[in-house]
Amino acid sequence: MIYIVRHCSAEGQSPHADLTAEGIVEAEKLAEFFLELDVDRVISSPFIRARRTAEPIADGKKIHIEEDSRLAERTLSSHAFEDWLLKLEDSFLDLQLKYEGGESSQEAMERVCKVVDELPDGSKTVLVTHGNLMTLLLRCYNERIGFQEWLALTNPDVFRVHVTDNGAQVDRIWKEEVLR
Repeated sequence: MIYIVRHCSAEGQSPHADLTAEGIVEAEKLAEFFLELDVDRVISSPFIRARRTAEPIADGKKIHIEEDSRLAERTLSSHAFEDWLLKLEDSFLDLQLKYEGGESSQEAMERVCKVVDELPDGSKTVLVTHGNLMTLLLRCYNERIGFQEWLALTNPDVFRVHVTDNGAQVDRIWKEEVLR
């Protein structure tokens, strides 16, 4: 059982961007949400906003946060594109598409799927990551997931992936009304 979490509301996109005041409140509500779920591991992206999202979950479960750089957000390009949204959409349509200084969707999927592949059988793990990478990880289990699903993500967001020998079941289990 894997719970894939998109970080809470953040001050920006840099690796050092922290959670906003609203994001800190969201992280506490997210931790409350996870109190009812059986979890034995929390693994986070090294980015500050992801770690600060993971901390209350791990504290509530009384477990240590593991950090894995393979959960860091995908770099679309080393250049800032004015039409970055269109370029991102194109990268979901062509998984091999790679912009200068960036990583293709296929490369990012291979990177993040290795994290899941290394999880022991029977583990119940929370992975805290970022929207683009989260969507690509979900796509590893359901090839219909793409740009439109990325657009529909919230901060935070939670999907449950139940992996079995016969495949995987992907469900969005986060409800925004939890924040109210």
